[in-house]
Amino acid sequence: MNDNTELAQKPPQTNAWKLLQRNRSFQLLWLARFISVIGSALGATSLLLYAAESTGSALSVALLMVVSDFAPTLFSPFAGTISDRLDRKRVMFLCELCRGIIVSLIALFNLPSPLFLLLVGLNSSIGQVFGAASRSAIPALVNDAELESANAALGLGTNGLDLIGPVIAAFLLPFFNLKGLLLIDAATYFMAVLLLLGLPKLPGIAENNTAAKSSFLQDAKEGLSYVWDNKAIRIITIGFFVVVFFNAVDDVALVFLAKNSLHSSDSEASLLYAGAGAGLLIGYALLSRFGNHFSSILLLVVGYVVSSSGNLLTGLSWAIPIVFSMQLLRGIGLSLTDLANNTLIQRAVPSHLLGRVFGNVYGAIGVAAGLSYLLGGLLLNFTEPRLVFIVAGGGGLISALFVAFLLPKALREI
Repeated sequence: MNDNTELAQKPPQTNAWKLLQRNRSFQLLWLARFISVIGSALGATSLLLYAAESTGSALSVALLMVVSDFAPTLFSPFAGTISDRLDRKRVMFLCELCRGIIVSLIALFNLPSPLFLLLVGLNSSIGQVFGAASRSAIPALVNDAELESANAALGLGTNGLDLIGPVIAAFLLPFFNLKGLLLIDAATYFMAVLLLLGLPKLPGIAENNTAAKSSFLQDAKEGLSYVWDNKAIRIITIGFFVVVFFNAVDDVALVFLAKNSLHSSDSEASLLYAGAGAGLLIGYALLSRFGNHFSSILLLVVGYVVSSSGNLLTGLSWAIPIVFSMQLLRGIGLSLTDLANNTLIQRAVPSHLLGRVFGNVYGAIGVAAGLSYLLGGLLLNFTEPRLVFIVAGGGGLISALFVAFLLPKALREI
């Protein structure tokens, strides 16, 4: 999808570390995302603690989770449309600037709860726009053969390092209050803004001389239609949706498995949640070095199998160290899945539709996770946590077979 002749003359393939050293534009995007993600992880921890401390209400914390994680997914078709219509560099720049201002307002003023939740929801929705734009920008910055390496590097610098945010927050809290941590979060967005200024222009369809004369809503509808009408993208989306629908419940079920089934302490239960994060770090580190040696389809199917097997085997585990190991295995599978899905979409979708496709696909994944939390929580009330993990892993494995059987043929037909 990249028609930049200068990029086409560069070496056809390289690992993530060499790509970061050689490609200045990609290096700037990577640094911008790395810095803002560390800040966002700090901010997310701070916002949860702030909501709990300022209101003392579990309902406020629950509402914060809804407006920050689920509500923005409803905005996804429009988030991707903004990314496609405008210069993606400008979109990313404005997104980080607005998020820095929003977090600063939350930190500096004692806002009433409705306004606080509104700003949190707005911040998360702007994050959806940034996510679609940044994923869509990658094919314009690197060679087609370097997409696996680029996505592995970004995965390590974003999803993999989410694990560090809460640790940094715990270290900094004795020296800064919660609002101080939020100001640090805001500062990371402003630092990202400065880095993004160094990117080349990445014009969207509305800024192209041959831009279609369609309206914003027509463009949003076109993005939704493309995801459904394109057989390969439909299979990728449905397969991803089903795997997440079954497996995201582990975030809810893990504490019940630890406390009720394995009779562990609070600290042991908390440690289990670091297992998948550690697996993500390991997975992305390996992919950064070796990811370009394997096909994206293979990585996707293996990722689904490994991550789903991690949950299935978690349900069969008899001790905390075994559960931690199985969740670490799951995290490695998640890193393969993330890289493969991003790369397949970047290669299969025309550049002018990339933002909308990414917005819609990841919006659907947000819905799948929300449904998994809800229905999985209900299931936990009626059955044993072990069974929930076994059902989750089994459902994911079935989806992996579905994708392995149908996707290769669909991609050949593009």
